[in-house]
Amino acid sequence: MKNIFIINGHELYPAISEGRLNATLAEMAEAFFVERGCEVKTTTMQDDWNIEEEVQKHMWADFILLQTPVNWMGVAWSCKKYMDVVYTAGLDGRLCEGDGRTRKDPSKQYGSGGTLTGKKYMLSLTFNAPKAAFDDPGQFLFQGKGVDELFLPAHMNFRFFNMEPVKTFVCYDVMKNPDVSSDFTRFDAHLRDVFSELS
Repeated sequence: MKNIFIINGHELYPAISEGRLNATLAEMAEAFFVERGCEVKTTTMQDDWNIEEEVQKHMWADFILLQTPVNWMGVAWSCKKYMDVVYTAGLDGRLCEGDGRTRKDPSKQYGSGGTLTGKKYMLSLTFNAPKAAFDDPGQFLFQGKGVDELFLPAHMNFRFFNMEPVKTFVCYDVMKNPDVSSDFTRFDAHLRDVFSELS
């Protein structure tokens, strides 16, 4: 695993969220991989990105890190737009062979046309929600659901390309009760654990 693509999905909201935490986590990840001899490419939603270049980055990468805040239970609108236009452009066989089905072979299942076999991805998420809000049926909003259940659409996007997940990383309660130094320590430990073969 030598080619690393980091996507920073943060959308700037000056009065609420300037994106420093997500930017720092993306920078930490870049430094981690560069120190281990990997080549790293990055894109942020504030960049003047090009659709074809972004498709190429997905094809080039062995591993994709989606670093994003959670906005209204998903990625921000600019990151969703990025996925819509980049992933649609890749339906031509570069990211997937359409939806995988063919009229000639009805046994092929929907979503089975991914062409990025052997590549991996990781979600790294920052939440205003506290950790206690998840995996507890007594909690009002998520009603026992976990982070990966909430982010099933993002996981399915990558599965559509036949990519494999590694363990999700989460920073919780980052607005009301931030503990940034602990988050950074946990993130470093998470990367070292998940990518121990690079050490």
